Amino acid sequence: MIESPAPQRARLPVPPRVARFLVLTAVFVCAACGLVYELALVAIGSYLLGDTITQASVVLSVMVFAMGIGSLLSKRFQGSPAVSFAVIEGLLSLVGGLSVLLLYGAFAWFSAYQPALVFLAFVIGVLIGMEIPLLMTLIQRIRRQEASEAVADLFAADYVGGLIGGLAFPFLLLPLLGLPKGALAVGALNAVVGVAVVLWLFRAELSRRAYAGLAAGLVAIVAVLGLAYLYADRFEVDARQAMYRDPIVHAERTAYQEIVLTRSIDGRDVRLFLNGDLQFSTLDEYRYHESLVHPAMAGPHENVLVLGGGDGLALREILAYDDVEAVTLVDLDPAVIELASTEPVITGLNGDSFEDPRVEVVNTDAFQWLRDNRGDFDVIVADLPDGQDVGPSKLYSVEFYSLARHSLAENGRMVVQAGSPFFAPDAYWSVGRSLEEAGLPGTPYNVDVPSFGNWGFYLTSLDGAPELRLPQDAPPLRFLDAALLEAAQVFPRDRREDGDVAASTLMHPRIIAYHQGAWRGY
Repeated sequence: MIESPAPQRARLPVPPRVARFLVLTAVFVCAACGLVYELALVAIGSYLLGDTITQASVVLSVMVFAMGIGSLLSKRFQGSPAVSFAVIEGLLSLVGGLSVLLLYGAFAWFSAYQPALVFLAFVIGVLIGMEIPLLMTLIQRIRRQEASEAVADLFAADYVGGLIGGLAFPFLLLPLLGLPKGALAVGALNAVVGVAVVLWLFRAELSRRAYAGLAAGLVAIVAVLGLAYLYADRFEVDARQAMYRDPIVHAERTAYQEIVLTRSIDGRDVRLFLNGDLQFSTLDEYRYHESLVHPAMAGPHENVLVLGGGDGLALREILAYDDVEAVTLVDLDPAVIELASTEPVITGLNGDSFEDPRVEVVNTDAFQWLRDNRGDFDVIVADLPDGQDVGPSKLYSVEFYSLARHSLAENGRMVVQAGSPFFAPDAYWSVGRSLEEAGLPGTPYNVDVPSFGNWGFYLTSLDGAPELRLPQDAPPLRFLDAALLEAAQVFPRDRREDGDVAASTLMHPRIIAYHQGAWRGY
């Protein structure tokens, strides 16, 4: 049996022990950078599309497949592992660093987000997959050792680097730099470490032309990433504006979502968007909020709980009743409350509702708050984002409504915004099924809100599906009256419940799938 020749011993500027340490350090840093690229692709998809499960599944599956392809391709480059590794790291840093901006641009200007995501995930995966085999060759050229020991050392450094990258992404990069700049900074680090190690440690093996080419490439890559870093904010502003009809007057990305406020040229139409989804338009928001709040107030309403509703517009309707004694508003994102408390257009719209001494604001997750705080509320208003993703889907589950039921007073009522029975009928009727399984049979009703289209609600109580009516002490309303409420209970034949829709639970969040099949063609 003929054994393969041992790898040629590299001529090193430092002792082998130090050289191995430097290579393993490069493995550690490159692994951290690679995981950051992966997480960045998932995060930008969640920001833009709000579908974390699908985006994570696409990114992970494509990247793992591509890493296998990259491992096979690396066999073609084993003849010059040092140069090949440096080139791969340079390409990886460039593609990975620019990936967020490229995807943002593909989404904003070309409506080609999904193909761009698959392409970038594949390219990054191929490049990452080529790293370890080449590094295996390099580390064996430093000092010959058993293959199992070399693999153990490489994977140990790789996995620890992945841990650091995974923790640094949410706790360091996103808070300090944001998503686009964070990816660019990591790309620059990746280039410097990956290429510089080769340029210094293996310089004796590089021809003059290869050395000059790698050095020039490193400078060019860092320059491109640095330039992109300088203009990242401007690029983000331009791309964001391309996604909205009217000029953006306020935009921020919080730990939970992207908040955008737009104003039409004539100033009449101000719109609030969270993660790209419209929350209200000043032209017709009163239709939505009057329909949401006042039917639930037809009974005792001294103590009210609002889940969501951080814009303060549901609060405005509730506080119009003089006999309301206390309102607790639970909303996850304090930035939304801050905007609704300080932005003149919104404070004028919500009547400075957050300044009312009867209001207590709690910034936390509504599900967790209901678990920890059993109340005795006369009215519960669930003004929550649609259950299109994993996070909000739990707010439309049987378990969530069961928690809410235990916080209702004996004669209390709860109202739930349930999405569009026209555009997403299965999701709408699923909310009713979930309420029913939680012991809160609901009265379904729907109204037209031009900015949203046809929109639906459920009114529930502990005593069964309640009568839909206005309170005797209701304030003057612009939209809602008794005749409209009567008509609101009628659904067209093509949008009535068909009996095949199931309830949504924590373990089986069916409402996500129902939303995914909705809004097609509109």
